[in-house]
Amino acid sequence: MAIRGAGTEDIGRLAEVLAESFHPPVGLMYWAYPFLKLGIYEDLRLRLQAGSPHYLCLAAIIPYPTSFAATYPAENHPVLAAAPISGSLNTSVVVAGTIEIALRSSGIGGGVQYPYISNLAVGQCYRRRGIARKLLLSCEPTALEWGFRDIYLHVLESNEPAQQLYLTSGYQLHRIESGVGNWLLNRPRRLLLHKHLK
Repeated sequence: MAIRGAGTEDIGRLAEVLAESFHPPVGLMYWAYPFLKLGIYEDLRLRLQAGSPHYLCLAAIIPYPTSFAATYPAENHPVLAAAPISGSLNTSVVVAGTIEIALRSSGIGGGVQYPYISNLAVGQCYRRRGIARKLLLSCEPTALEWGFRDIYLHVLESNEPAQQLYLTSGYQLHRIESGVGNWLLNRPRRLLLHKHLK
């Protein structure tokens, strides 16, 4: 497995991983899934094409032999890459996971900027292999390169596996965010986590 910067050629596969992870096509979501995936695709496309110096999308890729791809074509495995790995005529890649890091601003009028991690997702059949942790750790050099020693992310209070990943990766609770919507709609609160980089 390798982690590399994502490009516009990866958008379709990244959108599939994100949609599958955050909006699985189960029940009524089955009908909304194509529209959600299209929205994710367009958002990713805009972010990647904007070329911001303080935005990075990473992809975790796994070699995928084309002999296997011939038996199980891409339409049955939508995260397959169309192109072979550079220098190899018989291997394509699977996008197994993704993560984004960008600068965010706090406060009114911009305030203080800080590196913020979002959209950490790993395809269902590639989970429990350490890919999420590797993606998470891969963001730290970028934050340091941008001149920051602290990094932040959100996790839902109800997402215990993700909380465990973040806490064992050195993140600590910074703030619990809740509002009227949490109380009225019985939605889980968002936890803002923080890690100081050394």
